[in-house]
Amino acid sequence: MMVVAKGQERVRLATFQSQALVVAKVRAIVVLLLFLLAVVAMISRLFYIGAFEEHNVASNNGTLYIPPRGDIVDRNGVPLARTIQAFAIRVVPEKIIGDKAVLSEQLAEIFPDTSAQKFLQILNRNKPTYLRRRVVPEVANRVHALGEVGFDFPSENERFYPQHSLGAHLLGYVNADEEGAMGVEGAMNSLLKQEDMRSQPLELAMDARVQAALEQELGSQMLRLEAKGAAGIILDVDSGEVIALASMPEFNPNKIQKSDIPRQLNTVTNNVYELGSTFKPLTVAAALDAGTVTNLATRYDATQPIRIAGFVIKDDHPQNRYLNVPETLVHSSNIVTARLADNLGAERMQKLVRSLGFDVPPEIDLDQKAQPLWPSKWGRTNNMTIAYGHGISVTPMHLASAYAAMVNGGIWRPASIKKLRESEIPAGRRVFKASTSARMRQLLRMIVVHGTGRSADADGFRIGGKTGSAEKPEDGGYNKKSLVSTFAAAFPMDNPRYVVISMIDEPSGNAASSFQRTAAYTAAPVIRNLVPRIGPMLGVMPDKRRDVNISELTPLLWKAGG
Repeated sequence: MMVVAKGQERVRLATFQSQALVVAKVRAIVVLLLFLLAVVAMISRLFYIGAFEEHNVASNNGTLYIPPRGDIVDRNGVPLARTIQAFAIRVVPEKIIGDKAVLSEQLAEIFPDTSAQKFLQILNRNKPTYLRRRVVPEVANRVHALGEVGFDFPSENERFYPQHSLGAHLLGYVNADEEGAMGVEGAMNSLLKQEDMRSQPLELAMDARVQAALEQELGSQMLRLEAKGAAGIILDVDSGEVIALASMPEFNPNKIQKSDIPRQLNTVTNNVYELGSTFKPLTVAAALDAGTVTNLATRYDATQPIRIAGFVIKDDHPQNRYLNVPETLVHSSNIVTARLADNLGAERMQKLVRSLGFDVPPEIDLDQKAQPLWPSKWGRTNNMTIAYGHGISVTPMHLASAYAAMVNGGIWRPASIKKLRESEIPAGRRVFKASTSARMRQLLRMIVVHGTGRSADADGFRIGGKTGSAEKPEDGGYNKKSLVSTFAAAFPMDNPRYVVISMIDEPSGNAASSFQRTAAYTAAPVIRNLVPRIGPMLGVMPDKRRDVNISELTPLLWKAGG
């Protein structure tokens, strides 16, 4: 009996082992099948995404990273403005658990520009308050390390200007409500926020390299001459594109303060001046166009001042003789320019200034634009004084566009802050004959070679232009101590490419300018230093073998003893 029982027990054990082995094999097979199914599912999903969802993924990725406001770049793609995610630090007073006095001291150590007392006042308020609207992560981490639950760190969209103050008056800035406040940001606010436009940057006509050179030269001269301010513009004469625009003193759009408000005035487009003798070439061009001047050798009486209606028109550097047209510009004669305008007549003189847009705000795609100031009655005396830039006030932008038309063949075009394709360049309107423009290129070059513009000349760049110095109007007269000095130039005069305007506001007559305040000593040297810097950047190389041919005009210049 015992033998039989033991045999049966062995049989049951063998059977149990056999069943356990089968179960283990089944489980292993099931796990393997599940693993294979998972692998197949993964491969199928990847194949489906690659085959059918590639377009959707690309589309989603394209919209996921579109900024809430479009970037702004210069004509070469250099970033000028972009929206970034930045940390802010905010305090919620009712959540504070630490000692507020201690926290105030700790915050003052992190932010030395604010006192502990000021921070304590903020912590004691009964409403959430921002401590900082834009901080770098390292600073946010230091505040976070204080361990105070009453601080939070919201991530916000911030407009960042990587070039800092460069081109600030042209770019403008974005306010706390993320709306453009001035400049491009203001004028193009809707465009920059359009969903279909945010994925690609707005290209400006500005060249950041040229802008930097213009700002540096103007800023240096302003400081050197202890001037109130300075302004400048560089304009493409054939397209109207604004390559650079500067108004000094500057401001930093990354950190707008109340003290910056006076600095935000764009004096190039939003402030008017009597720009003095820079108008004289325009008057001469109008006389040539109208046929009231047909012979440049004809001489006009400049032996003594003109007395008209109780007003005296005199020359700053009287020659006390008869002058022809080239001599009039070379010596900057108010008297002869007034006679030319008198011969031209008020009607044709007004036609000139209206054709140049001097009766309306400057035509440029910005919002900050000033209305020119005209005399209430355009009589004979007004007509004669306006001829040499007195009695009418315009912006430097007006002057730049007028000079571009005068040297480019006679076509006036509006200024553009946006980079233009060839098909986008406006046709413009003819304001001078092509022959008049060619003659004016000669005369402007002669002024720099032989006249008041000699201090603007730079070897090989064939600069032409005209000085202008005007006292500021005050109480029905003029303040002799407040002078605006301007030089309007173009280069290279044998094939003009760019107009350059430099203006110094109220320069001091100190040792840096040989104790002179006029444009020849203050504004013209800016051109001389600037053009050799920006010429190669703009594709204009110095060439002493080329120049405008002024040989037919040179004999018309009288020389003492000659």
